[in-house]
Amino acid sequence: MQGNRWTAGDLPDLTGRTAVVTGATSGIGRETALALAGHGARVLLAVRNTQAGAELARELPGSSDVVRLDLASLDSVRDCAQSITEPIDLLVNNAGVMTPPRRRLTDDGFELQFQTNHLGHFALTGLLLPRLLETPAPRVTTVSSIAHRGGTRELVDGNLTGAYNPQTAYGNSKLANLLFALELQRRAVAAGSTLTSTAAHPGVTATNLVASPDGLGSIPLLGVLSRPLTRLFLPSAAHGAESTLYAATVAGPGSYTGPTGMRETRGPIGPAALSPLARDADLAADLWRVSEERTGVRYEQLA
Repeated sequence: MQGNRWTAGDLPDLTGRTAVVTGATSGIGRETALALAGHGARVLLAVRNTQAGAELARELPGSSDVVRLDLASLDSVRDCAQSITEPIDLLVNNAGVMTPPRRRLTDDGFELQFQTNHLGHFALTGLLLPRLLETPAPRVTTVSSIAHRGGTRELVDGNLTGAYNPQTAYGNSKLANLLFALELQRRAVAAGSTLTSTAAHPGVTATNLVASPDGLGSIPLLGVLSRPLTRLFLPSAAHGAESTLYAATVAGPGSYTGPTGMRETRGPIGPAALSPLARDADLAADLWRVSEERTGVRYEQLA
C-alpha cells in the first residue's frame, strides 16, 4: 500500500471467483458485497434476513444468491454450509453483534456475542473448508475490531461466568476473531495448504452495530438516536469496508489491516496493531481447542 491511498476502486478483477459474505445486508458487509460484485465476483449473501438479502441481490451486478445464516444457532450454521455446494474462493466472516447491555444466551447455551462473533464463524469456516479447498488460492478474511485490545485471557470461558461487562465481552469476542484468523494461517502453513487467512478492522464507522436490537439498540432511545448521530460524526461504512476488501483480496497471509489515522479509528488503511494477547500463539491454540469442543467442528483437512 505504498503511494496513493488504496480504495475499493483498486480491487483486482474478480471475474470467475465466488465469495461468501456473512452479515451482508447492512454496514460493512453490504459495502463489501457491493464492491466484490462490482469487480466481477459471484457473491453469496449469508444473512439472517433473507428478504433483505434478496433485495440486495437485485442490486448487485452479475450473479448472486442468498443463503440463510443465523450465527447464533449452530444448526443454522450447519444448514447454511450444507446448502453451499459450489467451490468458494473467498469467505468474509463479517457479521457481528456489539455490547448487548445484559448477558444473553443463545439456544446453544453460549453468550450471544461470543457465539455470533466467534463460535459461529469458527464453525462456518470449518464446515466450508472443503468448498474453499476446491479452489486454487482460497482466502478467509475475519473482521475484528480495535476493541480486541480490551479482551482478556479469560475469553476461553466464552463470557459465561462472572460479572457481565458488555464491553469486555465484546472485546473478548473480537480478540477471539483475531486469534482464530492468525491460528488458521498457522495451521494452513503447517498443513502445506494454499489457503490464506487474514484479518481486518474498520476503525470506527457509521454502521448498524450500535443500533442493532441485538446490541445497544435494545435500549429504545439509544437505538433511535444512534443512526443519525453515527452518520453525522463517523466515517461511512464504505470507507470502513476498505480494510476488509484489501484483506480479502490482496493482503499477505496472516496480516491484519485497518485504518492508520487517529489511533486506528479512521484514515488510509495499512497494517493494524495487534495486542500482546492477539500475538499469543498458546492462547490461540487453547481457544481453537475450546472452539472445536463447543461447536463439534474440526478442521480435518488442515490436521
